[in-house]
Amino acid sequence: MTNKLFLKLCLIIALSLVIVFYLLNLLTSKTEEDMSYLSVTDKQTLNSWGKQAENLYLSGDKQALDDWLVTQQKQENTWMVVAAFDINNIAGETLKSEYYQGYNLGRNVEWKIHLYFDINPVMQIPFSDKKTSLLVYLPDRMRPGSYWQYTQITLQVIVPTILLFFLSYLLYRYIMTPLLQLKMATREFSQGKFDVSAKKLMGKRHDEFSDLAITFDTMAARIGEQLTSQRQLIADLSHELRTPLTRLDIALEKENNLPTPSENIKRIDRESKQIRKLVEDALTLAWLENEQPKIQQESLELVDLLDVLIEDAKFEFPNNIIESRLPDSAIVKNSSHRAAGQALENVLRNALRYTPVGKSVSVTVSEHNKEVKIKIIDQGPGVPEHLLNTIFKPFFRVDSSRPTDSCSFGLGLALAQRQLATIRGSITANNEINGGLCMTIKLPKR
Repeated sequence: MTNKLFLKLCLIIALSLVIVFYLLNLLTSKTEEDMSYLSVTDKQTLNSWGKQAENLYLSGDKQALDDWLVTQQKQENTWMVVAAFDINNIAGETLKSEYYQGYNLGRNVEWKIHLYFDINPVMQIPFSDKKTSLLVYLPDRMRPGSYWQYTQITLQVIVPTILLFFLSYLLYRYIMTPLLQLKMATREFSQGKFDVSAKKLMGKRHDEFSDLAITFDTMAARIGEQLTSQRQLIADLSHELRTPLTRLDIALEKENNLPTPSENIKRIDRESKQIRKLVEDALTLAWLENEQPKIQQESLELVDLLDVLIEDAKFEFPNNIIESRLPDSAIVKNSSHRAAGQALENVLRNALRYTPVGKSVSVTVSEHNKEVKIKIIDQGPGVPEHLLNTIFKPFFRVDSSRPTDSCSFGLGLALAQRQLATIRGSITANNEINGGLCMTIKLPKR
């Protein structure tokens, strides 16, 4: 398998990081440069001071100039001085002007102010004679870049973090989108839509995810074919088994109508009924597991249903005692009378079947916030702890610990569990401390 996704992610991350940090560096440099110059207002103020100082200097009134400088220094909390720069040759050849022209005692108001220096610079405002200048220690209020420290943190820490979060989110979406599409395809497949195509959901994508989608589609197609074949087999089996059983029932009915039917005929009749029940239970179980039928939703009066089931069970098992503690009413909405009735009947019959003659089976109903709980407790030998979950498997028996009879094929609890699942119910098994098995059934109220 080629590493298309790995190479693509590496390329995306590398290019994104290079572009992001290159642009951030340009933005930081540009911002720093823009913040390094004096504002227009401060430039005008400094030039105005220079003009006033020059006028006083040209007037020849040195005292007035001194007084003005003192006043300005106090107002701005800084120092100012008017100075003249002149070159005098002491010895040797005459110094050429190119060596001292442009020499400055301070910074021009048009120059940049370095933001990293703690000390304010001295600003020079030259007079008209090009020799004399007003030197001003730049007041703090005029220092550019007051917010540079916060701006620098924003540009070098906060903005990169936000951009990296955004990049991570894009990568997350890039990776999660095909996974969510595959999840959607899996959900549709689990709901019985076997012709679902994960590759179509991903579009023109060509990487490891698309390879996975192709593998999933192949698997789904094969499983769909197998399930379709299995369903067809169940339908054919249902027809092939029920037809001869029906013929056998007709023949037995004729024999039973004779004045003295033989014991063999009676035995064949019993076995035929058991085989029919086995076939019907097995087909029902296969239908519940394969078709995942949608049960018609209806309100259910659980107490009335249990009363009917208990009366039927007392008639079928006259040698056992059924103790019931039921409330006056227990209504379950969005349920199914048929599914709940068949499940409860299977559990109750199973408890009576394994309870010794003369012993009792208790049935209790309790209501909780969002569910109704039914407990059916027998007085049989119980089940080994490690097999409590296994008893819900089809055709399972605990021959070594629980007695059985020829009428049981190990399908009752399996059917009960799957019938309860169709109405959002559940069933669990636990051994009682004093012996016996407790089957706990939970049904949601709504």
